[in-house]
Amino acid sequence: MAIDDPQAERARPGLREAGAALRIPDFRRFWIGATISNSGTWMQNVTVPYVLFQLTDSATWVGLASFLQFLPALFMGPLGGTLADRYPRRTVLLVAQSALALAAVGLWLLWSSGVAEPWSITAMVALFGAIAGTSIGAWQAFVSELVPRHLLLNAVTLNSAQFNAARAVGPALGGLVLGTLGPSWAFGLNALSYVAVLFALATIHPAPVERAPRSGSVLGDLRETAAYVRNMPGIATCIMVVIALGFFGNPVFPLLAVFAEQVFDVSGFRYGLLGAALGIGGVLATPLVAGRGSGLARSALVGGALGVYGTSLLVFALSPVFPMAVLFLVVAGGGYLGLSSTLNTTIQVQVDEHRRGKVLALYVMGLTSSYPIGSLVQGALADVVSVRVVTALSGVALLAVLARLLQTGRLRSMDEDPHAFDEAAEDG
Repeated sequence: MAIDDPQAERARPGLREAGAALRIPDFRRFWIGATISNSGTWMQNVTVPYVLFQLTDSATWVGLASFLQFLPALFMGPLGGTLADRYPRRTVLLVAQSALALAAVGLWLLWSSGVAEPWSITAMVALFGAIAGTSIGAWQAFVSELVPRHLLLNAVTLNSAQFNAARAVGPALGGLVLGTLGPSWAFGLNALSYVAVLFALATIHPAPVERAPRSGSVLGDLRETAAYVRNMPGIATCIMVVIALGFFGNPVFPLLAVFAEQVFDVSGFRYGLLGAALGIGGVLATPLVAGRGSGLARSALVGGALGVYGTSLLVFALSPVFPMAVLFLVVAGGGYLGLSSTLNTTIQVQVDEHRRGKVLALYVMGLTSSYPIGSLVQGALADVVSVRVVTALSGVALLAVLARLLQTGRLRSMDEDPHAFDEAAEDG
């Protein structure tokens, strides 16, 4: 389980304790490095759809790139989960982030050479997805090695917050760079940003944790993990929710390039602002989720956040003017932060330590399987009908998922804590 100090003062739910985990040096170092690196990644994420739409004038190509970015992670996820539980997670992350840095340099060189084509860009994006898939389990599970268990919700929320801060800064900066310096600079700055996370990982000293035995096959581990999850209703519910979120909710980001071009007729910084709005909402919601949210039932947090996100997507899709669209993307970003951080925390609290990496990899596989399929389907439909209709229907679908969860009572299983007795025994 996560490290804990029996004498540590428990953080009281409240806004003053929203940054409690940042007082721990190793977590703070990891958080800062990840924020810088992820900001560069989001610069790339906003640049790839932009250049593809400029080259092809096709929403289908935009959806295809998103599909190819996440599909490889689906197949690499089981390997990533096994690596995260059998080997030091810090080592797994150092190797994977180094490989991603080299891939980022490769994409920069490809574009700077002037020979980039839609197929070569999507091929590089697929390479990113394959490499990232081997580290997803380690990245998600690593947080539990850096903080005491009673700060886990706070740390996971702050980790989600840095992701959202990067999603705010990266697209806005990316839009500014695209409008002034061009795509080559955006790709190059992303490659440079990996220095920050590699430095952080090299200087962190995580607590020792229980490791799974280095035996058995990856597929055997996957089967055993799936059987374990079937007997853990709270974790199973989290995976169901994240699959729905990936298919219906996440494709809105790559489709923002289509909204910018076809609906609002904006480019450059204002296009970047659309992507940044989601991250800004996440940052603004962080004190509430990380502070006061720790005093609420996880089922209430997920239910409320899913309702906010679905409603906001619906209103964004129907917004008649650009400022209104940005506003409701901000609200959607707040809902997404509450949803993603609470789903992750629920799994971190309920899972056995020696299965943590594999279960979190399975959870992320739910997202990385549904997101690319959803992006491909929604991108193709946007070319046939309209991007407004597609996104509005996605918001309605998420609200229908929430209604079904409430009807069946499945959300309540997220409030269970099977390791509460173990923690109490340690603290005693």
